[in-house]
Amino acid sequence: MGKKIYVGNLAYSVRDQELAEKFGQFGTVESAKVVMDRDTGRSKGFGFVEMSSPEEAADAISSLHGTEFNGRNLTVSEAKPMAPREGGGGFSRGPRGGGDRGDRGGDRGGRRDGGNRY
Repeated sequence: MGKKIYVGNLAYSVRDQELAEKFGQFGTVESAKVVMDRDTGRSKGFGFVEMSSPEEAADAISSLHGTEFNGRNLTVSEAKPMAPREGGGGFSRGPRGGGDRGDRGGDRGGRRDGGNRY
């Protein structure tokens, strides 16, 4: 078992410090992080705690899973490694493609004669 713990079903009001205090009763908390939505700044309702030893993590998981915290029953388990993300970044060119291929894709606000000037 690792030292990193997933904590789910958190009340949206819970912050890092509260999470650290809750898990601190089972040993030394190296880090506690509530995951926040980057657009709204609101909690996503889950977080991660890292304990100083696998034994402390196991004790916290077995003691806190299913218990009530700020009005909600916690889901506490060993954190799993993040799965690799599919696809790439970048941007979409829309339904007609794009790029520098020379095609104009029908009437898209340009001249119907292909832009030739007489």
